[in-house]
Amino acid sequence: MSDPVGKLPSELDQLPDRDTEETAEWAASLDAVAKAAGTRRAEYLLRRTLQHAEAAGLALPKLLETDYVNTIPTSAEPEFPGDEEMEAKITAWNRWNAAAMVTRGSKYGVGGHIATFASAAWLYETGFQHFFRGKEADGSGDQLYIQGHASPGIYARAFLDGRISEQQLDNFRQESGGNGLPSYPHPRRLPWLWEFPTVSMGLGPLSAIYQARFNRYLQNRNIKDTSNSHVWAFLGDGEMDEPESTAALALASREQLDNLTFVINCNLQRLDGPVRANFRVVQELEAQFRGAGWNVIKTLWGSAWDELFQLDTTGALVRRIREVPDAQFQTYATRDVAYIRQHFFGANAELVQLAGVLSDAKIAECFHSSRGGHEPRKVYAAYKAALAHKGAPTVILAQTVKGHTLGAGFESKNANHQMKKLTVDEFKDMRDLLGLPIPDSAFVDGKVPYGHPGADSPEVRYLHERRAALGGPAPARKVHHVALPAPAERSFAPLIKGSGKQEMATTMAFVRLVKDLMRDKETGKRWVPIVPDEARTFGMESLFPSAGIYSPLGQTYEPVDRDQLMYYKEAKDGQILNEGITEAGAMADFIAACTSYATHGEPMIPFYIFYSMFGWQRTADQMWQLADQLGKGFIVGATAGRTTLTGEGLQHADGHSHLIASTNPASLNYDPAFAYEIAVIVKDGLRRMYGEQPEDVFYYLTVYNEPKVQPAMPEGVEEGILKGLYRFNTAAALEAAPGADSPKIQLMASGTAIHWVLEAQQLLAADWNVAADVWSATSWGELRRDALECDEALLRGEERTPYVTRVLEGAPGPVLAVSDWMRQVPDQISQWVPQDYTSLGTDGFGLSDTREGARRHFGVDAQSIVVAALAQLARRGEVPASAVKEARERYGL
Repeated sequence: MSDPVGKLPSELDQLPDRDTEETAEWAASLDAVAKAAGTRRAEYLLRRTLQHAEAAGLALPKLLETDYVNTIPTSAEPEFPGDEEMEAKITAWNRWNAAAMVTRGSKYGVGGHIATFASAAWLYETGFQHFFRGKEADGSGDQLYIQGHASPGIYARAFLDGRISEQQLDNFRQESGGNGLPSYPHPRRLPWLWEFPTVSMGLGPLSAIYQARFNRYLQNRNIKDTSNSHVWAFLGDGEMDEPESTAALALASREQLDNLTFVINCNLQRLDGPVRANFRVVQELEAQFRGAGWNVIKTLWGSAWDELFQLDTTGALVRRIREVPDAQFQTYATRDVAYIRQHFFGANAELVQLAGVLSDAKIAECFHSSRGGHEPRKVYAAYKAALAHKGAPTVILAQTVKGHTLGAGFESKNANHQMKKLTVDEFKDMRDLLGLPIPDSAFVDGKVPYGHPGADSPEVRYLHERRAALGGPAPARKVHHVALPAPAERSFAPLIKGSGKQEMATTMAFVRLVKDLMRDKETGKRWVPIVPDEARTFGMESLFPSAGIYSPLGQTYEPVDRDQLMYYKEAKDGQILNEGITEAGAMADFIAACTSYATHGEPMIPFYIFYSMFGWQRTADQMWQLADQLGKGFIVGATAGRTTLTGEGLQHADGHSHLIASTNPASLNYDPAFAYEIAVIVKDGLRRMYGEQPEDVFYYLTVYNEPKVQPAMPEGVEEGILKGLYRFNTAAALEAAPGADSPKIQLMASGTAIHWVLEAQQLLAADWNVAADVWSATSWGELRRDALECDEALLRGEERTPYVTRVLEGAPGPVLAVSDWMRQVPDQISQWVPQDYTSLGTDGFGLSDTREGARRHFGVDAQSIVVAALAQLARRGEVPASAVKEARERYGL
């Protein structure tokens, strides 16, 4: 075989050439163009040909980059339907008030951001005037993910339309008085306005993709017609460095989410300086999105550039702007014309000739301010094209100047993200630039005034008319409460009565319960099982054929296990969201489902099940997003604990998720020991989250993969299960009960540790004549939450006793708490336990071993519990100190 090195790629093509003569003619034509008109002309023709082929639907590799020019040329822009002059006045008022509220707040030291909205004002205003559908029209309206740092501009618009008062503007970032505005989009703090929290950067774009996907899920399952809902995500170019920002781009294109548009404000600046100082972020993003299958629209240059491009007959200008890095363009926006003539146009003779016919004013306009993102006609054209595109999501790369209209002291400065105020003189210059009728006399004692044209002004009437035509105010969050009926008791009965002699892990108990609940006639269809490619690990494969795995394409293949009972079934109306190996994606799915009650007026009951180690540890930021968005649902940490997942070792051994979960005020955290406890907790959770008086909380349950006989529920324990603690049994109930005068101790355990404690109870009685009562601590967190509320009540003069204190009152002996978690988890309640208190846990790193070996290593097995109990009693003088040493030797510790 000949050496292929040096051959043209076409010569190495695997495809046979059925007409070599025709192929040669094409190649010869290209060679002729290159020879006669130059290589640049040949490159141009090839790019145009590939673009034409792509538009025609030919199956060719896509161009990952196009020229650094607008995708939609001026000649192809649609007619602008609005009153451009009126919209400019509205935008001017919003720019002013956004800057005023932050500046006025700066005297209190609360900060704020001015430059982001200044650059993006027309990106928002064009949408509000012509595209964003409100909540009062048919359907659910659009979902708007507002860039967090642009919040002052959104507040300013709500002030203009009468939804926010001047007093509230003055309380920006000052909420404790009860009439303030949160710094960023926070639904929990301002639930009538904000739908989605976005300032934890990267989570907005990720969530927007899964929200668009969940909209289709509801549509395909015939739960809600979401065909008129469009998801708009406003992002910064610097934000796209967050891995979450681009983590799900392929999902969006794979599922053809043409109900989704990203608008990336490319002002070429992040928080500290240029985004791609030595490179071009717009081109990089274009390649990234086009490679992922997105429709890309670049809106880069304003109309002032039209003349320059018309004069560029050789392509020298297009080539030059493509090679200039971001940081240099930022510099051009701040330098005088002489600098631009020398450093930009002086690059070659063709550009020098072009600059010779341009006035200084034209050059200054182009390089200082004329960007596509600042012109409503160009933004309108991009938005309209995005909505018209079918079969793929769209990203709009809109170039702007950060700090636009704020004056030379702000525009394009590296520090403008941290600059919190303008001087009075800067405000007056801004007023003159925007043409606002604000007299000098309005600046009293150096204080900048807010501006408003009047509730009956042409501007406000126009704004209201446009929003009425689009379905009401935006952004807006509306909740139409729909109480779900309680499921039939028969779904819970199998867990309540126990498993008899059959062993069953609590993970399987939970899955069995949900499987029964999904059959409920009233609420079954509202369950949304979510799992990141580990369903078989958790015994959920039985749900595959009955519920189906959601896929917008259905099942286009014959599954390899089709002849088996539990085959892998995908369906367009499938109920299970099996997300692949992406905990972040599964969590984004969960958030969309958890908030469907508000977004779409359709309460859904999601449960997201995962390896407990890979939940809070990996995606705790999204758990906070869930809390902030007032989500409701069940998070299930399966294969929980540090010692129950045999052999997996350190990276899979979760001993701390309950500690992380305890930091989230909206999370109700339970570590059930028995199947009946799961039934009681889930039943009450459905009531609290979806009943007549719904609470804005979610549940975190940890379940284990260790098969055990599940007992029937004792009488009267429901309250204790929900509050977090109840007595499971007493030493007096043992066959060989210790004597009445024997030493006493209270053993408290959660989750799978209850079984070690029950064994220790037997050993203490049989070997040491110690009477131990056993308590099931279903929730250390709920016990602590109740105790903290009692402490707070005491400060108000109310005498309340914490539940844990009250229920343990009079229990003889000390308390020893045991769990498969770090000791900090049970130690959360120590200060409210009236008895002497100590704990055992699995502090440190996990390790690979058998369950027995790991538990002995951490000192939490039954024998270690016995020794620890004897040591407590020995310190109190209730057993001889020698008993502790004797026990260690007897049990080989």
